[in-house]
Amino acid sequence: MALYAMTGGATGIGGALRQQLTERGHQVISVDIKDGDIIADLSTAEGRQAAIDGIAERAPDGLDGFIACAGLPPVARPLSKIAQVNYFAVVATVEGVKDLVAKRRGSVLIVASNSAPMVSAETPFVEACLAGDEGAACAVVEEADGHTAYAGSKRAITQWMRRNTVAYAKAGVRLNAVAPGITQTPLTDQVFADEALGQTMRDFQASVPWGGMAKPEHIANVMRFLLSEEADFVCGSVYFVDGGSDAMLRSDQF
Repeated sequence: MALYAMTGGATGIGGALRQQLTERGHQVISVDIKDGDIIADLSTAEGRQAAIDGIAERAPDGLDGFIACAGLPPVARPLSKIAQVNYFAVVATVEGVKDLVAKRRGSVLIVASNSAPMVSAETPFVEACLAGDEGAACAVVEEADGHTAYAGSKRAITQWMRRNTVAYAKAGVRLNAVAPGITQTPLTDQVFADEALGQTMRDFQASVPWGGMAKPEHIANVMRFLLSEEADFVCGSVYFVDGGSDAMLRSDQF
């Protein structure tokens, strides 16, 4: 059986994936701000290092996979926290456990979003993230809105994944991303309850071609495949699990 580590495994998509993996006999080391095997605040450098150290202590012989699932929604405040958790914490933890995953020629899976293409790559926030300048990214995003902060963080981390796919593959690590659409999670509930974004979310839900919103298990099913041996040779891919929304919005782009 395999040994995995993941951030954000307490609830939502991460919780569904953790349950699926453990039900199949795999071991999962969960990092979360609460209710995890390792308790860490990933918005801080200290918390990220605590997560990396905790995983290394529990998996000295390596990992079969690492899933960066922790994230904040567009209604989180301050907006700089979205940058810290959704982008910089992902990069830090993935880089921090890369050698552990390489020991078993394993897989790293990032949770992006189908909202990532909705923000331009030339957005100053995205550019600051990809430049690795956390201070600048946090400063510029405070002048933006929640959508730009969230979708921009997902755009940046998806581009980071694509840019690093070759180096990771040569090091023995498959690097991929899953891009969920609107999914029923506690974070989504927060957005639905928001006065500014709630109606936009309801309208978007109504537009999903397949109908309604995904359940966490729908996303976890695809994630579990991407982590498995059946997905061997899949590197640098972004799997949209969104009921056809991305195809609806970008039918000529793939």
